Amino acid sequence: MSPAARLQKRLGFRFRDPALLQQALTHRSAGKTNNERLEFVGDAVLGMVVADQLYQRFPQASEGQMSRLRASLVKREALAGVARALSLGDYLILGEGEQRSGGHSRDSILADAVEAILGASYQDQGFSASQALILRLWADSFAGLKLEQERKDPKTRLQEWLQARQHEVPEYTITRITGKPHQQVFHVECRINTLDLAVTASGGNRRKAEQAAAAAMLEKLYG
Repeated sequence: MSPAARLQKRLGFRFRDPALLQQALTHRSAGKTNNERLEFVGDAVLGMVVADQLYQRFPQASEGQMSRLRASLVKREALAGVARALSLGDYLILGEGEQRSGGHSRDSILADAVEAILGASYQDQGFSASQALILRLWADSFAGLKLEQERKDPKTRLQEWLQARQHEVPEYTITRITGKPHQQVFHVECRINTLDLAVTASGGNRRKAEQAAAAAMLEKLYG
């Protein structure tokens, strides 16, 4: 069995035009005909399918909750996890420099290749086929998804996000207090030193200000 046939078996998807799969596996370091354009299409298709699934699965979820859940499903680490489950690194076509530097196992390259494959599946057989492929590859992720995880307060979610990625916990600092004694407004900076990121927010007391700053940091991280 050829490498392309083995990968298609893993995907559960047979390409009518094998050249599309080859292009999806080709990093820009390997030539002008590469996977960047297919990646662009795949990103859009994945976003649409995930958004629709969240809309159907969580009818009570707010836009913000769905946005954060979507971000957890389509972030680089999630895509790279899908790639590793497929052993996709074994099939990538890279330039010599990327091969020497370990590009076959780099999250960014793996994630881009997954999106490119999704884009290639869309170009090959249309939206329904690409949707079925996404639902198959993300089946476990969708099955384990719970809206309750979005009900945790922002400080807890931020700390868990950072700890999962082995970053230091955030530092919260009151930068100033404004307003009259009975109507004080606390201004708080949330800083993550290991990421060199900082945001500020305000609230009617220190706790509210810290929660607002944590929420602002999460929005920044989710992009």
